[in-house]
This record gives sequence, C-alpha cells and structure tokens, in this order.
Amino acid sequence: MYFTDRGIEELVERRGDEAVSVEWLAARLRAFVDSHPAYEDAVERLATFLARDDEDD
Repeated sequence: MYFTDRGIEELVERRGDEAVSVEWLAARLRAFVDSHPAYEDAVERLATFLARDDEDD
C-alpha cells in the first residue's frame, strides 16, 4: 500500500456516495494549488492523467 492510499481511502469513506462534476473537481484542484503551490506539478500531472484517460479506448 502506498502512503497516498490512506488519503484515497479516506476520500472514498467520506465522499464515496457523492456524485461530482468535473467543474467541481477542477475548482477543488485549483483551490488546493492556491493553498499548496509546491504541489502544482503533481496536481498538473494528475489533471492531465484524468483528462487523457480515454485515449486508450
């Protein structure tokens, strides 16, 4: 188990029954980067990964 799995598991436990829009997710990612600019590159990589998830189809 990676250390990040703890955060992912917490996300599922707290928000697993919710449906969210891509716009909501983008706003939360922007807010996170505003609060934690050192993680800008990681958030950018995650956003790109999610945006291109359908390229393998």
